[in-house]
Amino acid sequence: VYTACEPCEDKPDKAPTWRVKARKIIWNGEKKTVRFENSNFEFFGFPLAYLPAFEIADPTVKRKSGFLIPGIVYNNNLGVGVKVPYYFALSPTYDLTVTGSGYTKQGFLGEAEWRQRFNNGQYTLKIAGINQQDPDAFIGTGNRPTVDSGEPGDPNKFRGMMGTTGQFAINERWDFGWDVLLQTDKNFSRTYNIDSFSDLVHQSSIYLTGLSDRNYFDVRAMRFEVQEDTLSSDPTSRSAKQPWVLPSLDYAYIPDASVAGGQLSFNVNTRVISRNRLDAVLADASDPASINNVRGIEGESSRVSAEAEWKRTFTTDGGLQLTPLLAFRGDAGYVNANQASLDAVNQMGTNLGQDVDMRSSLARYMATLGLEARWPLLFSMPSSSHVLEPTAQVFVRPNEQYVGGLAVPNEDAQSFVFDATTLFERDKFSGYDRIEGGTRANVGFRYSGAYDNGWATNAIFGQSYQLAGENSFAAPDLVNAGAESGLDKRTSDYVGLVGFNSPSGFSGSVSGRFDEQTFEVRRAEVKAAYSSLPISLSAKYAFIEAQPLYGFTTDRHEVTLGASTHLAQNWRLFGTGTYDLQSNVLVKDGVGFAYNDSCFTYIMTYSQTRDTVTKEVSQNIGFNLSFRTLGDFGSSTSAIDTIQ
Repeated sequence: VYTACEPCEDKPDKAPTWRVKARKIIWNGEKKTVRFENSNFEFFGFPLAYLPAFEIADPTVKRKSGFLIPGIVYNNNLGVGVKVPYYFALSPTYDLTVTGSGYTKQGFLGEAEWRQRFNNGQYTLKIAGINQQDPDAFIGTGNRPTVDSGEPGDPNKFRGMMGTTGQFAINERWDFGWDVLLQTDKNFSRTYNIDSFSDLVHQSSIYLTGLSDRNYFDVRAMRFEVQEDTLSSDPTSRSAKQPWVLPSLDYAYIPDASVAGGQLSFNVNTRVISRNRLDAVLADASDPASINNVRGIEGESSRVSAEAEWKRTFTTDGGLQLTPLLAFRGDAGYVNANQASLDAVNQMGTNLGQDVDMRSSLARYMATLGLEARWPLLFSMPSSSHVLEPTAQVFVRPNEQYVGGLAVPNEDAQSFVFDATTLFERDKFSGYDRIEGGTRANVGFRYSGAYDNGWATNAIFGQSYQLAGENSFAAPDLVNAGAESGLDKRTSDYVGLVGFNSPSGFSGSVSGRFDEQTFEVRRAEVKAAYSSLPISLSAKYAFIEAQPLYGFTTDRHEVTLGASTHLAQNWRLFGTGTYDLQSNVLVKDGVGFAYNDSCFTYIMTYSQTRDTVTKEVSQNIGFNLSFRTLGDFGSSTSAIDTIQ
């Protein structure tokens, strides 16, 4: 009898989850194998399969060439697929895995992965390819051709990819590595779920990173590829508009010695971007002239930024903490936009009634004099303690240069959110292409509470004020990053967050942005979760008011629910769903069933995803059987979020 299951302590005579009963077991000391002849595979004590003979590696063998456990998958465009991998243990430091997959709709997919380790790192190389039998299976709703199906009259038959990753430690401080994907079309790896390369947005990069106690250096070349099924000829295609970053560099340094009793820090950032296709957003998809922002110019742009900051904290006898701050930053940039990009920027300026002053080169600076005052107050009670920390900041700065005239491309500061987490940031822009200018005050409080019964609470609330100078968030740029953000007026919207945690596994938070006059909700997020055997629950609601100038013409709000319950010992049922309340579409949903013990794991999932515009449905079924020491059978899926 062979099994990897431990006997039950309460019922030692009880049959294990699985075992192999054989009339003869042969251990080969030379080949390091164990052979079972005339065997029965029993599952929970019931004979499941008769096996005339099968062989596994000796438990002392870490790696051995041979077939791995097959896998099975299902996708409504691919059909049912069976994967059969063969492993070549070529050396203690390198190996090769070759996998053949047969799909009922699309035919044979071949994959091969080479892995090699060295004393200071490792690398992998993967290739895959298929000659599709039925590309038309990928045609979308309304006879819409896709990348997977190919253009009308030119079906996408042969598809393939090559991907490689690597990471090497040059020494204890420096690392070098890469992650590069090349494929015949932009959606192959995602369609066929090629491991490590199937993410929606894949970042190919080559990097060099250095880290010590007070220094950080990172330089990398990057290319972003959106793995979508939209044809590149479609104006809405995202992948063709993604830039090459050649390169991006970050450097940070904090000297050991204090300066005037405070901390001095230096930061340097530079980036060079090249894009082969203009990325402009239309207010009306049917009107090519309705451009309301230009997310990326076709051409090249570069920028180098360097900043020095000094700050020191003084604490008075009464506990008031005062932190003066000095900062100086300088930028230099270069832009080489083609005529189509210049025309798009001019059209955007006309549509918004803004002047256009696109520069081919620029130099700018920003000097900041700041003061932060925090007064943490401790309130101790018989069964709890609370810390209330009123906070006020003032930053005195000149106006931001080259704004208001659509003069500077905004590549790395497009994502902009004003909420409780960014209230007390000196510069609230998310990147270096924009700089917050003018004199601004941030006022609010932080709170935290701890209770003897294990509960904990926290909160942030406040508001921001433009005291003097030009408001950077009201000044338009090529993506209107600050438009309708709540900061684009002299007195900002209110922002707040309240959260709690309990020892019973219950937690929650509410955050939002509220109109400074009417207190109307402009942005909100509500989260709640409960985790305590046998049940786990989660819920999330998000709402973001429309920001037409920022590219979002309608409100965005959705709700996500998840649940998991243990039906019995080792048995679990789980599910999740996300509903778009604006489009009235169940964007994704799924259910799963799982069993898990010390020697066996089983999981089965079913999931659906729907396009909010076309309402197209994609279905996936996955299951996995894992027998400890024997191997895995089936497939795993990340299509739904399981709650552990």
